[in-house]
Amino acid sequence: MNTGTYLMPTAAYIHIPFCRQRCFYCDFPIAVTGLQSLTLDGWVGEYVEAVCREIAGQQHQGQPLQTVFFGGGTPSLLPIAGLEKILTTVHKHFGIAMEAEISMEIDPGTFDQVQLQGYKNLGINRFSLGVQAFQDNLLALCGRHHCRRDIDQALTAIAKENIKNWSLDLITGIPEQTEADWHRSLTLALVAGPKHISCYDLVLEPQTVFDKWEQRGKLAVPPPERSADFYRHGQEVLTQAGFYHYEISNYGRPGHQCRHNQIYWRNLPYYGLGMGATSYIDGKRFGRPRTRNGYYQWLESWLNQGCPIPGETVSPLENLLESLMLGLRLTAGVTWAQLPSVNQTEKAKILATLTSFGDRRWLEFYGEDNQLLSTKQVTGATLQRFCLTDPEGFLYSNQILSALFAALEEDC
Repeated sequence: MNTGTYLMPTAAYIHIPFCRQRCFYCDFPIAVTGLQSLTLDGWVGEYVEAVCREIAGQQHQGQPLQTVFFGGGTPSLLPIAGLEKILTTVHKHFGIAMEAEISMEIDPGTFDQVQLQGYKNLGINRFSLGVQAFQDNLLALCGRHHCRRDIDQALTAIAKENIKNWSLDLITGIPEQTEADWHRSLTLALVAGPKHISCYDLVLEPQTVFDKWEQRGKLAVPPPERSADFYRHGQEVLTQAGFYHYEISNYGRPGHQCRHNQIYWRNLPYYGLGMGATSYIDGKRFGRPRTRNGYYQWLESWLNQGCPIPGETVSPLENLLESLMLGLRLTAGVTWAQLPSVNQTEKAKILATLTSFGDRRWLEFYGEDNQLLSTKQVTGATLQRFCLTDPEGFLYSNQILSALFAALEEDC
């Protein structure tokens, strides 16, 4: 590894693919288990062993990890012994800092208080609860395995175990979801007392059940105006309740922003481990195969080759575009210093594109000492930071990013 040129990763995402069933909007790489209780015998243990072998092959030479994130899939379906084996391997080959954030996604109906206690004993100190909606009809419509009763039991277990740092996920734009449904879900989420809330707008990913239904005219997707109204209402309710809207879809109490996800949004390097996961190391991005057999075959080939850094190098322009796209998801926005190797021509294109939206109040510009600038005051010398406005700029972020990409890719 060229550690003299690139930063070493300080974060690791570990993919646990097991799910009882596939949700109708899901295109993640998963392995459907049905209702069976998982053990480390057979194929589940085989997967854990494969992930541990991949971890051991990384040849990490940097500082101990600052964040570890178990995502999926449904990590709370994996036996605690499996999580322990993976974490032990991470400790051995990467190291985990004493103050590290170790996060885990958990789903209602897949854990109880005893399991939460076991996760805590392993050092997991942040949990993300996949509620999505509090209405049984909407959960069933989405193909979720859990119901409202499971949610209530999960919240009771979290309260009894005195979990301090946890997040709750919600989805907007679900077919048949009403304004009253959305307000009720926000209200119940606040009553539950999480330190962090994520609100994701439903996206119809290709080849999902929802996508196929929509193409056949069997899915009534809410119009964009309604989704925008849901977004504005969520922002109003959560910020008035004391949550800081720090990223386009995420809200946190002070001191409870997700440290791991900020690695992605700041376009910093990270390990991605397991089936379908993506790494960003030494200026290269690489995604693993999305099936278990494909992942196992790739793993054997990679290990037999002496673990060279896989993937294609991200070009300077691609790196700049990704830094803009990801950085503008954050309420804090982007500074020139955060953009990699931006030259004067690119800087001029960025300024011209951003200021062209100034009259629509979708963007804000800041100079020295965080002074707010008018569009007419913005120049290459005066501008230090730019960000999208909340909520309107976030709602029109795709339009702004498309204009930026078109300007920067011109004549390339």
